[in-house]
Amino acid sequence: MTTIQPVSERATEQAPEDLPAGPLPRAQTVLAVTARPGRESADLGLLLYAFRRHGACLALLSLTRGEASPLNSTCQRLAAVRPWELLAAAGVLGISSVAVADYRDGGLSRYPVAQLTELVCRVIREDSPDLMLVTDPAEGDADDAAVARAVCDAAGQAGVPVLARMRPGAHGGRLADLGPAAATAGTARRAAVAAHASQSLTRPPAGRTPPGQPSRERLRWLIPRAA
Repeated sequence: MTTIQPVSERATEQAPEDLPAGPLPRAQTVLAVTARPGRESADLGLLLYAFRRHGACLALLSLTRGEASPLNSTCQRLAAVRPWELLAAAGVLGISSVAVADYRDGGLSRYPVAQLTELVCRVIREDSPDLMLVTDPAEGDADDAAVARAVCDAAGQAGVPVLARMRPGAHGGRLADLGPAAATAGTARRAAVAAHASQSLTRPPAGRTPPGQPSRERLRWLIPRAA
């Protein structure tokens, strides 16, 4: 089983805010794996859009349908409507391949890791990514931690590096500049978030880039790229 690097071991990776940000890692195909619909937009939207603008093909796997959300501004069941909203958001971000599994939202940590890992392995074989992207499991969400564990186990078997997007204000990791995509990434992200209409009462995504500042994201490797 692949070990995810804990926060306490990242002290040597800290990048002060006054240092210049580095470029995005190079990738031809990026596979993002999330716990539920909406995370690909609010959490990973800037990165996914930037990778697409840099020429990468994008694929997405959501392990649940997002049915556990307390918000629903529609008259439909969330399990039915949220995957369709995910497809609309994916179109905005330039994601060409979308898969949605039927695991229970809010309960991913209760499933055997091997079961989740096998699903991720299957999607890796289908999409052949050379980079995988997740939300940082250090955020404390049990579903995100289960996603990261399964992704790291599957990616470790396939020899694919895994990159985690850290929350705004987190310490450690490395700053990545979105490059030419920065000018339009925020607009694309907001449009992708808006595509999740059933969740329209949610707060604006955390970490929105202030006007006039270059868009940067803080990242850390869960499985580093081979030398």
